[in-house]
Amino acid sequence: MKALLKQKWVSGLRAIYCSTERKALDGAMILAEGLGLPHSAIPELGENDRSSTGYLPAKQFAGVVAEFFGKPDESVYGWERAVDAQRRIVAATTAVLRKEPTDRDVAIVAHGGIGTLLLCHLVKMPITQNQDQPATNGGNYFSFERESLRVIHGWRMIDR
Repeated sequence: MKALLKQKWVSGLRAIYCSTERKALDGAMILAEGLGLPHSAIPELGENDRSSTGYLPAKQFAGVVAEFFGKPDESVYGWERAVDAQRRIVAATTAVLRKEPTDRDVAIVAHGGIGTLLLCHLVKMPITQNQDQPATNGGNYFSFERESLRVIHGWRMIDR
């Protein structure tokens, strides 16, 4: 997130929102401190509910994630259904954008799975893991226009 602060476009941010989960809060705090802005935590921006399984080893987790995206209308291993998580993140994002004046750039710091679900919605395609963020050494982001919801660009690494 400190590398993200070096991106020229970041100086245009005027509002920062995040989920209430630790990684998102930490990321939002780094942005907020670096820009001298407050941040707001919203539970509805949280990752899909995976509490039914708890921690899964990487290999098993990857398989369950593939099922999550591959069967969006089903609860995989008791996880929140992808369609429900998508509805939640789209509604939360819409609420954030309605709350802020339209001349303000907004950052939403959340989680990869939720970002993927939002991106699928924005590009008007069925839920698919094909829109998942790339595996990198750090976080990723994508950008879209507030008014039209047109995707400006897909996933990019935060440090480039």
